[in-house]
Amino acid sequence: MARYTGPRLRVSRRFGVPIFGPSKYLERKNYGPGVHGPKSARRKTTDYGLALLEKQKMRAYYGLLERQFRGVYEKAARRPGKTGEIMLVILETRLDSVVYSLGLGYTRAAARQMVVHGHVNVNGRRVRTPSFACRINDVVEIHNHNKSRLLASRNLEISTSRPVPDWLALNKDGQKGTVMRLPAREDLQPIANEQTIVEFYSR
Repeated sequence: MARYTGPRLRVSRRFGVPIFGPSKYLERKNYGPGVHGPKSARRKTTDYGLALLEKQKMRAYYGLLERQFRGVYEKAARRPGKTGEIMLVILETRLDSVVYSLGLGYTRAAARQMVVHGHVNVNGRRVRTPSFACRINDVVEIHNHNKSRLLASRNLEISTSRPVPDWLALNKDGQKGTVMRLPAREDLQPIANEQTIVEFYSR
């Protein structure tokens, strides 16, 4: 399946936020990429344009294609409750997101690759699907193989500055984590306004 493999900093500058992590370069050039970048900040954006930017920002942050992201919205819309909050819960409880949040993957892209390459087990069984929905009491652990263990050890060292969310429990020595509960809205700090995204899709 197609994935964006171009310059990541360009995407961050397009949205004006560090999509893929903090960057000093982004702080120096806090305007859009390209020769017309500084001028683009002066242009007035329509309500539709602003909503589109929020949606694209969230989609880029989780590394999803449009069809996948719309599928998340449609799944959330079918469930009772606030669609925006349910969307965030679905996105955060994806297996690749859980691996990233536990620090077993130092970036979301790295976490996704670990899952696809078979380095991750869920409840003792190998799972290669990044969109696998984790549930309460699921145990996510690194596959018992030297290569997998070494990779996870390196990622955990890199991710020490990033705290593990309260809804997850990490066993660093065992290189595994448990989903203690589903995340609440106050546990999440979305990079975009989820309500604006819901309004965009419900037009």
